[in-house]
Amino acid sequence: MPNQAEKAVETLNPKGLGPVVILCEHASNHIPARYHALDLSDEDRQSHAAWDPGAREMCLLLSKALDAPVVASCVSRLVYDCNRPPDSPDAMTARSETIDIPGNRGLSDAERQERVNSVYHPFREAVDSVLEGRGSSSVLVTMHSFTPVYFGKPRAVEIGILNDEDARLADAMLAQAPALPHRRIERNEPYGPADGVTHSLIKHGLSRGLANVMLEIRNDLIRDAVGVETMAQEVLTLLVPALTALHTGQVQDA
Repeated sequence: MPNQAEKAVETLNPKGLGPVVILCEHASNHIPARYHALDLSDEDRQSHAAWDPGAREMCLLLSKALDAPVVASCVSRLVYDCNRPPDSPDAMTARSETIDIPGNRGLSDAERQERVNSVYHPFREAVDSVLEGRGSSSVLVTMHSFTPVYFGKPRAVEIGILNDEDARLADAMLAQAPALPHRRIERNEPYGPADGVTHSLIKHGLSRGLANVMLEIRNDLIRDAVGVETMAQEVLTLLVPALTALHTGQVQDA
């Protein structure tokens, strides 16, 4: 049974009065002791495969600026990726990029269900708890970071703005991209809906009719406090006017 002292999820500023609710599915690289480190090396447990470096720190600054609640997973995505449904092969993947995850090979149905129950469901329930009663004026933002080199190929994009079927907030943010002429900002890069990365947007945004967006920041830009502060301010440069445009109904196609 899980150690009750170990949290699967944390909710920060739950009563924040701003319009935005922020999710961070890959905030932590913590692997609870019962999973025996998934038989990974220390290096692999610290790598981007295990979490999104800098994403939680970005959420904290955005939360302060926007008075936004934050729901963040406290467990490595290699144990369970909270941005995937239980029936997804990537929810408990046995390989991430070039890294094998021995502790995820050959999981039984019972072992998979234990992770669903102890990691996925608590995260989803925490999000539901925050969103409940806020109404349709809330806006959902999920925060992620990505590696600058993937399978040996450098990635030029610096800020990815991802959307599923509801593109309202993505359109409004992309319309502000000229305010950051030094940044490479792209829609649905380095991932998009076809990669199965929009589960949280669908589950908690589309299902409630909430405007929503997934943000991806290249993690070499947020490796220290200065970088996090810089990128948080740049995200706000895109997001704050976008929220105003949504509120006034003046969103233009990007």
